[in-house]
Amino acid sequence: MTDRVDINRLLVEMRAMKTQTQAFQKPQGLAAQDVAGINPNQQVGKVADTPSFGDMLDQAVNKVNGIQKQSAAMATAYEQGDQNIDISDVMVASQKSAVAFQSMVQVRNKLIDAYRDVMNMPV
Repeated sequence: MTDRVDINRLLVEMRAMKTQTQAFQKPQGLAAQDVAGINPNQQVGKVADTPSFGDMLDQAVNKVNGIQKQSAAMATAYEQGDQNIDISDVMVASQKSAVAFQSMVQVRNKLIDAYRDVMNMPV
């Protein structure tokens, strides 16, 4: 049996990435005089082993790319007459690939909307 990505597992991983990004919260208990003395290059409240948002987004894109490559390879093998691959497996892999890609597109759209909202905020 091939190692296929399950839709539910993909959603669980996306939710896990969301909770990891929410781990970066504003530090509590800083007074105004404490903020004035902070070095802007100093990273406050960052966990040492927590990946950056960019790294997590890169991992998600690479995962979607892997799913698409696996689906394309399975379709190619079926078209070449591989007896070990069933048409239903090819169609399921194709749909999983489509769902993963559409999810990534929606994440991208939300990020663009958030960026536009931040850029339109008055300073």
